[in-house]
Amino acid sequence: MAAVLGLIIGVVTGIFLQPDIPIVLQPYLPIMVVAALDALLGAARAYFERSFSDKVFVISFFSNVITATLLVFLGNQLGVGSQLTTAVIVVMGIRIFSNVSAIRRFIFRG
Repeated sequence: MAAVLGLIIGVVTGIFLQPDIPIVLQPYLPIMVVAALDALLGAARAYFERSFSDKVFVISFFSNVITATLLVFLGNQLGVGSQLTTAVIVVMGIRIFSNVSAIRRFIFRG
């Protein structure tokens, strides 16, 4: 419940305050959001499977975001940023859809 409340507060705060993202970070923001969404849906799946751990969630959240961002940063430094960005999005997208599918099966299974 605290995570959902935090998410709602964060979204409302972001809408009203409209923070400026530094131009240097703007290419990485979509990757960070997708990586964070992957961690959130993984946590939701673990919750439904009754194996949720808050420590594992925090570690996976930050490690997903940092790893994805570093991969894209490395790709930009090597001149292949768009290819690595696409690769990260594809991998995270597969994981997101896999988690959503597992959550859906759990909900409709009863």
